[in-house]
Amino acid sequence: MTAPATGRLSAGTHTVEIDGVEQRYHVHGTGPVCVAHSGGPGIDWEYLRMPALEEFLTVVYLEPVGSGGSGRLASHPNGYTRSTYSRFLDGLIGHLGVPKVYVLGHSHGGFVAQYHALRHPGRLAGVILYESAPLTGPEHGAEVGRQVGLFAERNAGRPELPAILAGFGAVADATDDARFTALLRTLVPVYFADYWGREEEFAPFRARVSGSYVTSLDEDLVADVVDDTGTLGSLTVPALVVVGRHDFICGVRWGEELHRLIPGAELAVLENSGHFGHIEEPAEFAAAVAGFVNATAPGAV
Repeated sequence: MTAPATGRLSAGTHTVEIDGVEQRYHVHGTGPVCVAHSGGPGIDWEYLRMPALEEFLTVVYLEPVGSGGSGRLASHPNGYTRSTYSRFLDGLIGHLGVPKVYVLGHSHGGFVAQYHALRHPGRLAGVILYESAPLTGPEHGAEVGRQVGLFAERNAGRPELPAILAGFGAVADATDDARFTALLRTLVPVYFADYWGREEEFAPFRARVSGSYVTSLDEDLVADVVDDTGTLGSLTVPALVVVGRHDFICGVRWGEELHRLIPGAELAVLENSGHFGHIEEPAEFAAAVAGFVNATAPGAV
């Protein structure tokens, strides 16, 4: 970790060793630095590539440990808790060598980002919670079930629907990378506002998406459950919440709740998006982030 900071942020692929584990990351774009944490956990980072943001941000896409080209924990496939991800995120931010960065967390990455912002605000210019939620557990699961039911009603005649619904039931039985990736690709349509209406456009994304099997258990096999409802009121970092109107898993209900809980947070609802607004409405997504960055960048008035 002795390379000049400028080299650490040059375009391309880089690695840094943190706590004895290799952390891989990719740099694209120009402007204020924004570290992007992908979701899952275990989804390979490339689905989150955001060219529209790279027009005005230096986006550092990390490959979360346990996935892609980054290293695995000794406890793999367990131990990938928010605390662990936050520790690696903090190590990467320190390695980059810039005073303040933005952190954008998508889906489970949003859970990590809000956890990190609550505990390590000093190096953050702002946090972008993109399709996140203040909690998981039974209440969140019930809402997901309700939204999947509505999706099934809207798409009752689709030939793929039975396989998609069966895929949700099979996720818990996926215990290797190949099976996990196959299920991800099966489930892709439910993550979009109108997958089949734009299938030609979105099919390449579906064919590329991949992941690494990790659990939501800690090293002692205890579930890493999210409940930030009691702590988000103490968040001091500027926050933007971005949510797609048609997201079934971290939808508007949860975006509005984050907006209510976080003092001074901004809320952007993408009216024609599901879980992937950066793909479905890239211009609108980028405009929301640009407005937030312009208002909160160090030196902004």
